[in-house]
Amino acid sequence: MRGELTLVDEPTTQTEPPDFDRFWADTLGETRRHPLDVTVEPRDTGLAVIDVFDVTFRGFGGTRIHAWLRVPHGATAPLPGLVQFFGYGNGRGHALRDLRWAAAGYAHLVVDARGQGHGDTDDDHPDGGPSAGGFLTRGIRSPYEYYYRRVYADAVRAVEALRSLDIVDEARVGAVGASQGGGIALAIAGLVPDLAVAIVQAPFLCELNRAARLSVEHPYALLTQHFADRRLDTATALDTLRYFDGVNHATRATAPALLSTGLRDGIAPPASVLPAFTAYAGPKQVVLWPYNGHEAGGDLDEENALEFAAAHLAPLRLTAGRPSA
Repeated sequence: MRGELTLVDEPTTQTEPPDFDRFWADTLGETRRHPLDVTVEPRDTGLAVIDVFDVTFRGFGGTRIHAWLRVPHGATAPLPGLVQFFGYGNGRGHALRDLRWAAAGYAHLVVDARGQGHGDTDDDHPDGGPSAGGFLTRGIRSPYEYYYRRVYADAVRAVEALRSLDIVDEARVGAVGASQGGGIALAIAGLVPDLAVAIVQAPFLCELNRAARLSVEHPYALLTQHFADRRLDTATALDTLRYFDGVNHATRATAPALLSTGLRDGIAPPASVLPAFTAYAGPKQVVLWPYNGHEAGGDLDEENALEFAAAHLAPLRLTAGRPSA
């Protein structure tokens, strides 16, 4: 494992709503009233060793969510799977974006964050109420209207969609992500009790009661702007955020986890991230990068992630021949 493994003990200042579990049980129950309705269509990318499929499934409110599935070419044996969301403002992106996990032997499902750029999924739910613009404050006056209620429900459905595929071993499915994707991976780990693994880098959406004071960078600056514009609404917004805070989801997570962050991160400051790492209830390894920012360990984090996932998910490895001179 590259970098310094460490123990963390950073207590949270976040609190938990008394109806937290009921809220999420109701949300997922409401979501599951819609058939999962998975579609899988091959996409010709010109790749020789990775097959790419255009996948859709029904998320919150029955919205059709778009994703890319990448698998090793011609794979037939049940594969371990990973669900991934990207950073704030990003959807699934181009069909050829990030082929690492498929190349390593996984069924890799890269999912749209509804309404966000570089994706194909609309956010067709009316939020109501004023916001400071952007997704972070959309619908923030109520947990039932809040944007990330829909996204977290979509993420749980993404796990269910991946598990529904014949090529995937449903017992070996995990979540991976960085920044916004890391926050969503934490939520998946808390909401899916039998998740096989969680890999979380520099997560956004943690210690949200303090985030607007800890960071002046986008997107937390949207919270600052909202609180400044709507001084009398701050308490209501902070109450909404408790249902989505990675700290409260981490306390319910039991999957083995690899967690990492840069200690000079100005976007997702360590004082927001480390309480979530401390709260994580499952077995965990934590890597801190003292001189790095939001990129955390960069490529070294990716090496660690591949090593950690292989140890827990045991992907099929093919032995390559040595090229002749």
